[in-house]
Amino acid sequence: MENKETGEAVELAEGIYWVGAIDWNGRDFHGFTTPGGTTYNSYLVVGEKTALIDTVKEPFAGEMLKRIGQVIDPEKLDYIVVNHMELDHAGALVELKKLTKAKVLITRRGRDILDGYFKASCSSWDFEIVRTGDRLSLGGKNLLFLEATMLHWPDSMETFLQEDGILFSNDAFGQHAATSKRYDFEVGDMIPDAAEYYANILMPFGTPLLRYLGKLEEFGIKPVQIAPSHGVIWKQDLEKILKAYTAWANGEVKEKVLVIYDTMWGSTEIMAREITEAVRQAGVEVKLLHLRKNPRNLIMKEMLDTSAFAVGSPTLNNGIFPTVGDFLVYLKGLRPQKKKAAAFGSYGWGGGAVKTIEQELKNSGVDVLEPGLQVRYRPEEKELEKCRELGRQLAEIAKK
Repeated sequence: MENKETGEAVELAEGIYWVGAIDWNGRDFHGFTTPGGTTYNSYLVVGEKTALIDTVKEPFAGEMLKRIGQVIDPEKLDYIVVNHMELDHAGALVELKKLTKAKVLITRRGRDILDGYFKASCSSWDFEIVRTGDRLSLGGKNLLFLEATMLHWPDSMETFLQEDGILFSNDAFGQHAATSKRYDFEVGDMIPDAAEYYANILMPFGTPLLRYLGKLEEFGIKPVQIAPSHGVIWKQDLEKILKAYTAWANGEVKEKVLVIYDTMWGSTEIMAREITEAVRQAGVEVKLLHLRKNPRNLIMKEMLDTSAFAVGSPTLNNGIFPTVGDFLVYLKGLRPQKKKAAAFGSYGWGGGAVKTIEQELKNSGVDVLEPGLQVRYRPEEKELEKCRELGRQLAEIAKK
């Protein structure tokens, strides 16, 4: 397979083509910082009949249609499989349907969401509702549909091409990376990118993911390629990514501590550094993460396999610093598993930050060590020793 940057469709196997789009300059994915851009992957399956699996984000419709047109006339499409109605995958659906009368295969919940977005456009479309175990024969190519509810929307579905062993997994197993290469073995180790993607998008859905992995076993599905809707296709490291997803879904952690903080006049930073150094001296991996110097998604990637962490903030207007509040709201939505945490911070004439952090951590389902550690103005030696003691306590938790 030779993939040149010419806008060409890329053949993945006989009759199977990548016809998606590359968002080279995408830098934000609803709050997820993407310095390396992303891709919107769409796949064309050609047997005696043809099926397109997912579309792309609406501004990239022309790029997708150009690639489809290099293989077949888009008007002659027989089926469009909608694995997921989020608009980075279904945004170009209306533009595509202007050119073709292809039947749309979608889950019941996906059909409801489609109406919510495109009701004015889709009233005359030909639909077929599919469920787990349903199959579609294209003549020499057979598709098996598997509902993947809450990975990560209610309508999510995955499609397995039986003859070629390709699992079109939509948002599962994805990564945000813009690359002219289509396979993992062409670009190097993509597990860290997949970890960051999982931590920021799929972390709350470990239980549905384990059910889904069990469904693959139930149907005897052993893919030889996993083709997600973002990033590269897994082939060389396929077993690694399956093993990693199982570990992440089970909330497996290691001896690791994070110290996450922001500071106004340096007092909270002094505390953060003392806590970090005590963890390091205890022989446990530790990372010190300033909230204005590290994007939320990078911190959540580090959180994925962390045993314990501390969150620090100065008190501002009887509450927490804005960046700390932003992070805690983000954390609550992702609901990390099997973590213990502590709050710390500094204050002047009135406190409040530490108690607010503790409450927000509890709201996130995190096991909170109480009481938190707070220092008035700048820490002196006795307060610094308390910081070191907190670091040693976090290290012991990680070791257990």
